[in-house]
Amino acid sequence: MAKVIGLGGIFFKSQDAKALNAWYAKHLGLPVEKWGGARFNEDAERPGYTLWSPFAADTTHFAPSTLPYMINFRVDDLDALLAQLRADGVTVDDKVEESEFGRFGWIMDPEGTRIELWQPPA
Repeated sequence: MAKVIGLGGIFFKSQDAKALNAWYAKHLGLPVEKWGGARFNEDAERPGYTLWSPFAADTTHFAPSTLPYMINFRVDDLDALLAQLRADGVTVDDKVEESEFGRFGWIMDPEGTRIELWQPPA
């Protein structure tokens, strides 16, 4: 069975992402990078990492969800998991993106939260 293997990231809307980044860097020591978030490498045995990333308040990246956040989970087999979820009646976005960062798919949970599923590159 394909499954989640870790938290991939926490993404949320912010009224002022740059100021919030600066606050978290100053007060909590988050290693905020130029792209606007922080990356944490926690397990050398497993591909991937965890991101913390504020988005502009008017982002449409979380649509069709109207919630101010999106959760990203690392998965071991994106295609198999999406097929399982479709078979279970879960709302699955038809779009799958591929990039140098890996493969991404999206689903909606029963409460309208957009969930990003990420299969890191091998």
